[in-house]
Amino acid sequence: MTDVRLPVVFLWHMHQPPYRDALSGRYILPWTYLHAIKDYTDMAAHLEAQPGARVVVNFTPVLIEQLEELDARVCESLAGGRAPPDALLATLTERPLPADGAERLTLLRACLKAGPHLVERYPPFRQLAAIAATVSEPEVIGYASDSLLHDLSVWYHLAWLGESVRRSDARVAALVARERGFSAADRRMLLELIGELLSGILPRYRRLADEGRCELAVSPYSHPILPLLLDFGAARESEPHAPLPEHAAYPGGAQRAAWHMDEAVRCFERVFGRRPRGCWPSEGAISNAAVRAIDAADFDWFATSASVLRGSLEKSGVVIAEEEEAQERQLNRAHGMPGCRVAGFFRQEMLSDLIGFTYSKWHGDDAAAHFIGELEGIEARTRGEPERVLLVALDGENAWEHYPFNGHYFLSALYATLAEHPALRMATLSEVVDEQRAAQRVPASLPQVRAGSWVYGTLSTWMGDANKNRGWDLLCEAKLAFDEAVASGRLAGSALDRATRQLAACEASDWFWWFGDYNPAGAVRDFDELYRHQLASLYRALDIVPPAVLEEPISIGRGDPEGGGAMRRA
Repeated sequence: MTDVRLPVVFLWHMHQPPYRDALSGRYILPWTYLHAIKDYTDMAAHLEAQPGARVVVNFTPVLIEQLEELDARVCESLAGGRAPPDALLATLTERPLPADGAERLTLLRACLKAGPHLVERYPPFRQLAAIAATVSEPEVIGYASDSLLHDLSVWYHLAWLGESVRRSDARVAALVARERGFSAADRRMLLELIGELLSGILPRYRRLADEGRCELAVSPYSHPILPLLLDFGAARESEPHAPLPEHAAYPGGAQRAAWHMDEAVRCFERVFGRRPRGCWPSEGAISNAAVRAIDAADFDWFATSASVLRGSLEKSGVVIAEEEEAQERQLNRAHGMPGCRVAGFFRQEMLSDLIGFTYSKWHGDDAAAHFIGELEGIEARTRGEPERVLLVALDGENAWEHYPFNGHYFLSALYATLAEHPALRMATLSEVVDEQRAAQRVPASLPQVRAGSWVYGTLSTWMGDANKNRGWDLLCEAKLAFDEAVASGRLAGSALDRATRQLAACEASDWFWWFGDYNPAGAVRDFDELYRHQLASLYRALDIVPPAVLEEPISIGRGDPEGGGAMRRA
């Protein structure tokens, strides 16, 4: 019997950029393993706790490979080998802390990068953070003892653990009860726990997918902006007067886009044992050419945002209904381009932003009840529409540190209520595709796509600003050097493979996201330096001395954006 309830699809996007500095082999920022022990762990635990829940979880290959490397290096360190490649994580080993004042200051400041929900929950951490703040300048860092740094690091990592781990692991309870004076054995115990969590992330999601409790999807390999790889002119489809880089196009962009798609599928199949059916294009960025590239890679569905659909319908000459009920029926369904088999789904932006930015300030039960009420309203207004589907899509990691208890009460109540709801059902996008194909329903026609993303419906976050454009020009120049090295035959075998993967790291979207004076100074500085190091590493892989311009900063941040800038509203 056909299930007539409204399919509600949650797509949680899991991504971290390539933080490993190829020049030093060190991880410059700790966010991959911190989100692993907190958010990726908790999001799996919520699914495990509620058998009736169904969601889509999207993993980027560049995140998958970092998780694998960090897991291997922690295991190696625990076995007496090299220290972990992240300096903050290495403070949990028995190795001496650095003697250099600048390095100690970097470690201390890193341990202060925690939101109030992480610090205020534990009085000992709050007290240590207050003490650390008094010695967090170069002139007084000498007063920061090893015991302060070790205790601060232990509390920082305890605070970043997922709620599911805090509530269930006796080792966490023992460390919290100890409060101060953590020994080398205490630190090793915590590192062992972190290693277990890292080792478990990918197998847990594979098991959930095997059990049919989630669908796993993928993004292009290193999270590049496909429309811009394919055509810089795509930036002007939604911003007609946007300045463009000096280079007219990204050299060999179509071939690079295809490489990112193929490499993503290979990585996904190796880790999860199946071919992905769905693709979340990086930042939900699509264009006519990008959709055709996704279709050529043999995906069944892609997803982006409703603002892109609105612009695309206007470009296609389709009138968008003014009446709310008719508009919801028009937008909350699959669409497809002529000649393409892949179906496109478009997230409901208001609901997605409620989770990303609003509900963190509410009581979890109240937020869940309000969200369910919003869903029920849409269900009532679209009842009788056989093609209807409601997509909610957002970052699966960055929102939760702004929630009390890492969003535990909100997500628990939300999943439990939806799993038993008489008019709403949690679903995956592949389930929806299969149901519609079985019923011989075809996606609504979308003759033209207006290039855009889930941020403002434009590509302005990655191109159009002078600093962003300068970043693209530096990448184009490095790509031309790469092409010349390949054409000359200087690169072959493993050397070619290393250079190709280093090029992919340079093509990631994240560098351009952070360029711009509206972003925080510290984040812009970190990503600017890491991007230039990635480019310099590519030149070295080509046996070319990096150009001197890579010693000069590209962008300086002066802003204080909502949520620190890691997420943006639609």
